[in-house]
Amino acid sequence: MKLVVLGRDGVINESLEDGSSVTATNWSTLPGSMEAIAMLTRSGIRVVVATNQQGVREGTLDVEDVHDVHDKMHQMAQEAGGAIDAVFFASTGNPRGHGKQQPKVQLLEQVQARYQVDFPDMVVIGDSREDLDAAAAVGARSVLVQTGHGREVLGELADFDGVTIHSDLAAAVDALLGA
Repeated sequence: MKLVVLGRDGVINESLEDGSSVTATNWSTLPGSMEAIAMLTRSGIRVVVATNQQGVREGTLDVEDVHDVHDKMHQMAQEAGGAIDAVFFASTGNPRGHGKQQPKVQLLEQVQARYQVDFPDMVVIGDSREDLDAAAAVGARSVLVQTGHGREVLGELADFDGVTIHSDLAAAVDALLGA
């Protein structure tokens, strides 16, 4: 494992239950998420974030709002002793990730192209079916966390083949690092 790709909302930070968009003002980390990023960083594993931000396409967010959240996320990761190498986000395409326009798959392809990491050496940690499907589509390892939408997705999964399941990002990182 050379690279870990994290979903954002529901993996690193709280998803808003009312469906509203996450902004720098209402952004709040999930317990242990920044420490987990720091553990990966100290282990020499690169961390990137891949997130679909359909609120930009829908007009409920502007790109500056997204950048403000990412600036805050970078700062908090650094304060915890970690680093997020890059954030890849999509604001176009089909929000459900179906059909030819699959923003999450395209994001993983962009990550792979930038870091020149073979997909089997990439771990994707997410809380959505879209995260799992994208990882499977490119041949990356997939981890489902039960934060955000993860519990709901877990209840819908009929086939766990190739999917590792953990309670949250901290537990997933502990398992990845053999702690």
